[in-house]
Amino acid sequence: MKNLFSNIKGDAFGGITAGIVALPLALAFGVSSGLGPEAGLYGAIFISFFAALFGGTATQISGPTAPMTAVSMVVIAGIVAANDGSVEKALPAILIVFLMAGLIQIGLGFLGLGKYIRYIPYPVVSGFMTAIGVIILLTQILPSIGYYPKEDAEYVEKFKPQAEEVILENILKEEAGEGILVLENFKETIKRSDQITPAQILTESQTLAAKEASGTVGAIKVLPRALKNINWLELALTLGTIFIIYGFKRVTTVIPSTLVALVVMSGIAYGFKLGYRPISQIPGGIPVPRLEMFTTFSLTSVTPYIFTALTLSLLGAIDSLLTSVVADNMTKTKHKPNKELIGQGIGNSIAAVFGGIPGAGATIRTVVNINAGGKTKLSGMIAGVMLLLIMLALSDVASKIPAAVLAGILITVGIGVMDYKGLRAIPSLPKDIKFGPLKLSSEVLIMLVVLVLSTFWDLIYAVGIGLVIASLMFMKKIGDLTAERSDVKSLKEEAWADEGKFPESLKEEVFIKHLKGPLFFGSTSDFQALTEQIPNTAKTVILRLGRMQYMDQSGLYAMEDMLQDLKKKDIEILFVGLLKQPRYMMERIDIIPDFIPNEHIFEDFKTCLNWVNDNVDDIY
Repeated sequence: MKNLFSNIKGDAFGGITAGIVALPLALAFGVSSGLGPEAGLYGAIFISFFAALFGGTATQISGPTAPMTAVSMVVIAGIVAANDGSVEKALPAILIVFLMAGLIQIGLGFLGLGKYIRYIPYPVVSGFMTAIGVIILLTQILPSIGYYPKEDAEYVEKFKPQAEEVILENILKEEAGEGILVLENFKETIKRSDQITPAQILTESQTLAAKEASGTVGAIKVLPRALKNINWLELALTLGTIFIIYGFKRVTTVIPSTLVALVVMSGIAYGFKLGYRPISQIPGGIPVPRLEMFTTFSLTSVTPYIFTALTLSLLGAIDSLLTSVVADNMTKTKHKPNKELIGQGIGNSIAAVFGGIPGAGATIRTVVNINAGGKTKLSGMIAGVMLLLIMLALSDVASKIPAAVLAGILITVGIGVMDYKGLRAIPSLPKDIKFGPLKLSSEVLIMLVVLVLSTFWDLIYAVGIGLVIASLMFMKKIGDLTAERSDVKSLKEEAWADEGKFPESLKEEVFIKHLKGPLFFGSTSDFQALTEQIPNTAKTVILRLGRMQYMDQSGLYAMEDMLQDLKKKDIEILFVGLLKQPRYMMERIDIIPDFIPNEHIFEDFKTCLNWVNDNVDDIY
């Protein structure tokens, strides 16, 4: 606690500055997620405070981030669509998924898995981050030009037949659930159908229209129509916001340009009473827990999203720990990765209970905090309190912010979050794989696969597929290298120094094989070819295993198959230099002593040579 108050002035200034920087981003991410600006604010308040209090990085400022919001947006859209387009109806299930993500992060921290996050391949992270930027840019095109599919009467009209089908289908489901659906008698169905109002059909049509236009693919589909219905005022507000954000940075970086853009453009729009579209009303007062997420909890409604919650938690872990590394480099300190995961998990869990969107360590806000003088956890806690005070005092004012201004802020976030370092490296990376006449870099291929699949299909599956491809390619490379180092060659081509005194007269009867490197699933195919390359004259095979450090289950069974084949040919097998781990594996399935008795296992080649001289006859 003493350290917590050792830098009160610097932490106060750093926390207040970071909180001000976080305000426009929190509002923008909340709107982008689909839960409204208050969800972004709640996330920023609770994650910033509790992740700082319980986390393992002293200067970290946490809150909603672009990657976390992009994945959350997918989760929210999917659950809302499954709940007849009603956000209020879907909210308990959405918040349970966010809560699960936080609890998983806490579990990852307690299990000590924080140190393993760094093993995620760079091409997967690069493709994902660039995809986040592309997704934000594509999904913000419509609000930036003031086009909202739900409000386009002509577009919505196309969905009325489908809306009527959905409503009728829901009536039939209700009747089936009540046990009154009788196929021979549709009197009750007709009665309920007569009660359907045009307003209900319109609402369902608007829901279907919004769903059709959601995501990157939906935005591209309706883009031609949107461009014919541009709201020039909204577009001007968006462009003005972007111009100030990039232009003001050239004047000074002391005052956050995002905040300047928010205040200036909102002031112009409100002051001149322009007919702009404001964001939704931000509730005033102290945030209250959304206990309905527990009282209306249904396991079936969230079961399909368990994998999503896991992905969200891992993404938050990666996002946070990368920021922790940045903070370490700036402050010359060392963060505690597992404690940081626990802190992030607690922050995300509490934010979910209060209706906030999930977040992670935010690089820009953390850098701002450090540069402003923040040195301890108190700075992150102050940032959270600062946002709470702003919300309590200025919620009515914040509700007047134009939606187009937040769209402009998000467009600059999308441009900034892309991995330009990875993109610039594409031409220079080695082209190590071939598809027919086409040569490609495996790392570029992984990045592009993740980028395209994330942008146009599914963020979560894209990362999974990217990891699988990266792992397979890594396995192949290691397998190729291992096989290259352990080619099956004759004694004359591959004699080691201690084999110089091997009797010339026994070289026809004895075949020596050198195994170098691990015997694992990537190298078993070459190893299995060993029996075919042993000369017909050989009656004894010496396997030199002193450089085979490791054997996995695939390698173990490949060894067993090879030994069985040699035994059938009455060939004697001798092991030289067998190491501890491979021996342990072979003893587990009784290769030793069933196939290879202990007296045929030698510590060095000299002892083995003595056995050969005593037991092998010169036949040829």
